[in-house]
Formats: sequence, C-alpha cells, structure tokens
Amino acid sequence: MNRWLNLLILLSLLPSLLALSPRLRAERPGPVALVVDAEALREEAKAEGRNLLEVLAAYRALGVNGIAFPERFVKDWVADGVLLYRQGRELAEMGLPAKPGWHYLKGEAWLLALLERAYALPTERLGPWLGFPVDVQTFPAFYPLEEVRQAKEAGYYVVVRPINQRLRRLDPGLPLVPKEADAVVFAGLEALGYPYRLEEAKALVRVPVALIEGTPQPGLQAFREQGLLRLFSLRPEWQLTLKPEEAADKYVLAARERGHQLLYLRPYPYPEDTARMLRRIQEGLSTSGIPTGAPRPRDLAPSPLRHAAWIGVLAGLGLLAQGLPLYGPAVAFLLLLFALGYAGSQAGALLAALVFPVLGFLGPREGLRMWLRALGYALVGAVFLSALGSTREAMLGLTPFKGVSLTLLVPPLLVAYSFLDRNYRETLTRLFQHPLRLGEVALAFLALGLLALALLRRGNDAPLVPEAELKLRSLLQDLMVRPRFKEVFGHALFPLALLLPWPRWVQNGLLFLAALGVASILNTFSHFHTPLAISFFRVVNGALLGVLLGLAGVILVRRLRAWWWG
Repeated sequence: MNRWLNLLILLSLLPSLLALSPRLRAERPGPVALVVDAEALREEAKAEGRNLLEVLAAYRALGVNGIAFPERFVKDWVADGVLLYRQGRELAEMGLPAKPGWHYLKGEAWLLALLERAYALPTERLGPWLGFPVDVQTFPAFYPLEEVRQAKEAGYYVVVRPINQRLRRLDPGLPLVPKEADAVVFAGLEALGYPYRLEEAKALVRVPVALIEGTPQPGLQAFREQGLLRLFSLRPEWQLTLKPEEAADKYVLAARERGHQLLYLRPYPYPEDTARMLRRIQEGLSTSGIPTGAPRPRDLAPSPLRHAAWIGVLAGLGLLAQGLPLYGPAVAFLLLLFALGYAGSQAGALLAALVFPVLGFLGPREGLRMWLRALGYALVGAVFLSALGSTREAMLGLTPFKGVSLTLLVPPLLVAYSFLDRNYRETLTRLFQHPLRLGEVALAFLALGLLALALLRRGNDAPLVPEAELKLRSLLQDLMVRPRFKEVFGHALFPLALLLPWPRWVQNGLLFLAALGVASILNTFSHFHTPLAISFFRVVNGALLGVLLGLAGVILVRRLRAWWWG
C-alpha cells in the first residue's frame, strides 16, 4: 500500500510543479518605484528656501523616481497662508453680516471653488468669504494641483493619497484622484468610500491601488479590479532609530524577498543621512538585479493543473494513516475533517502543511537517510501547498494562510505521537512508573521551552528576538537569502540525534525538536506573498547550514565524551 501511495505522490508532483509556472512568471522582481513623501520633503524645501520640485530633483540623481502627495487638510492650507480662517463672530464684529456660529475661509479662488462643492454641508458666500456651519479645518482639502502637474510633466511616478471622510462628496468633478496620478495609496486606516460608498469611490479610482505592508485597510478589496501594488514603508518614528544603511537594507529586502513594488520613503532630518540611505538602496537593488521604473500590478490566473495536488495530499494522508502506530486511519480522518471545516478553500494547502512534515519520521532511522527522507517529503509537501494555495489574493497578501500557528504545532505533536508503541498500555505504564531523574526533567522543560519559543517567535513582529540575533540576521541577509533559524536548528539536530548513541527517549526528544525545523519548511512556503524562489533558497540554505552545524556538533560531542570518560 505504501508503494502505491508514494507512486501517487510522484505522479501528482509533476502537474503540481507545472501549476506553479504562472506564479513564477508573476513574481519576477521589479520594476520598483522609489517614492518620496511630498509633505515630508516640503519641510526640507522650506528650510532651504527652495520649492518642492527643486529639492526632489536633487534626489532624482540618487534613484528617486516618484513622489507621493498626501491629501492636505484645510488647516494645512491655512498654515501655509493659502487660506485665511475666521470664525463667524469675528467677522460679525468687523461689521460683516456673518453668522456667529459659522466658520469662514478666504483665499485662492480655485481652492475655494473646490471646497464649496467638497462636502455634504450647506455653504454661503459672504463676499470673498466662504462659510460652513461646522469647523472644517480638519477636513480633507485636495492636493497642490500645480505641483502634481509639474511632477508628472517632469517624468515622476505620481502617487496620491486621498482621505476617507463621511461628509465629503465623492463627485467625479472633484480632483480626489487627479488625472496625473499613476497610483493611489489610501491615507489613514480605511479605503476611500468605506463602508457604505465603495461603489462611488471605485468610479473615481482608475489607477492601481497600493496594499500597505502591515496596515490592513478595510474596503481595500473592493479595488482589486483596478490592480493592486504591494507597498513597503517604515514608520517615521522607527526610521529615526535606524541608521540610514539599516533602513535602506529593509527597503531592499522588501523588494527582493517580499515582492514589494512601491518603496515609500521619508527623508531623514539631515539631507546627508537621506543621501546615504538612497545610495545604499540603489546599490542593493542593483546587486539584486531589480530595476526601478513604473511598477505594474501582478496578476495570477491559477493553473487548472493545481487540482492534481489534491491527489498527492490525500496520498500523503494515506501514508500518515498507515505509518502511525495507533489509530492511524482515525487520526488521518479527523485531520481531513478539521482541515475542511477550518480552512475551507485552503483545506488542501493546510493538510499538506500538517501531514508532509511528519512522513519522513515514520520510517526506519537510518542515519542521515532519515534526514534526507524528511527533507524530501517536506519539499514535496511544499509543492502541493504552493500549488493549491497560490491565488492572486494570497500572493498579494489580501488572503493570509489559515493555520500558520498550526503548521508549527501539529506536525511535531504528530511526530511525538508516532513514537508511541502499539502496546500503548504497557508503554504508558512503564512511563508512569519510570523513576524521574533531574537531567530528564531538565531536558523535558527545555523541549517545551523551545516549542513555546518557536510559536512565540513566528511572524515578522515576533516579540522575543535578542539584539545579537538581529545583527546576525542582518549579516546573513547581506551574504545570502537568510534561512529561518528554526530550520537551521531543526536540521542541526538530525545528525546529533541519529549519529550518536543516545538512549531511545533522548533520541525521540531530539527528533521531536527536529520536527519543528521540518514543519517550519512548510510554514515558510505558506507565506504566499514571498516569492517562491526566495522561499526555496531559504529552505535549501537552512538545510545545508543546519546539517553542517549538526555534523560539527557530532564531532564536538564525541570529543567531549572521550575527554569526560577518559
């Protein structure tokens, strides 16, 4: 039976690999746009006594090819002297027939004409003054349209950032998205028109929309037809804690390893630091072969061949049912029901992530052959997971993989379950009557601690990452596609577990921890927004580095034993 099931896995592997070709084509890196925030740049321009476009031109030589115009508020125009604001009582005291509770603006005619139609509010004209019944100083008030036009004529990639506000009119005659715009990045925490006027907003947006890394914006999915671009930016307060080179490396990493197409930049307080950051970004992009230019939305039409991966997944589930010593078919059936009920359309991908990391541990323990078997099954499972889970929404990060934590928790537990003897009553009795030793208790707590640490450290914002490890990560990123440390750790444990004469329970404990590293392989591929090639090289680098460290550990342990026992 196992031979037939393995044959089914091999037969379904080829069409599953072919099904990945559309994603590989869609993930080709670049071009990326280096977009600088106009309002942040404006402060530098004021300090130097130059206009915005003059300062921007200086950065163009350092690779900046785009500019983002956040929508301004009424108070910004007032602060710049473009508008004058007065309360109605002040005007009444000056002898004008103003309403005491109203608020009035005076200034540039073009801007007042737009503001008169901008909000679902009654207005009145009082000579050169435009009045509103509420204070509109914190209301969105369009862009510096002349600067937008000049930036477009100068050949820059132009991004605008409209603000959602319940009282604003979504009128096609208003420049909420100027015709010069190449892309839209919604300002704030929600998309324009959310929650009740998304259809009106969609009619205004004719260009691609950006998906901001780490900032979910409700309503964004409504703009999928316009095309989505992935955007990476650093929070201003965090950027100031980083050296320019460190900030630059994060931008390059985002473009190279996470498929970001818009790199949204803000200058440092000192222009010299900004120049250092931009030069480092240019060097990193050039080294990675990523061109700058006008990014295009990535589209993905999943291949129908991907459904063949279901055959491989179910065959793997059959191998699991055959290989578990106790109630294997029941465990496999429960896993299938759980995946279908919990993950829905992602059930096949989740099953691949839960099952295939376990299969390599179910056979004989033949030294490093067991490691190769575990690595092979994990990579095959990664193919099935990627074929079934690679959709346009998943690749863009709109639909995250369901069960990321489960991919790190369930496989090691299944591996531990596979260590039970068929005569489980006798095994549990021996375990219950086993005299505890302090060393065994310490090792058990260490294993549980490492499992908890692996779960707590998942994701990009893991809370338990020491400074030394961050520096090591940065060093490895400069040298290669950085492997995940969980995988390096797991692969290193295989030689230590299989090539040294441990008692059975110690070997089982080491293999249980090694299962964390194998499970992390599937976890790596479940991040569908990461290019497949990057995930593959991350896994290969982790396997090679880990097994070399493990072999070095075997030599070290043998020498320590020889020294300790003479």
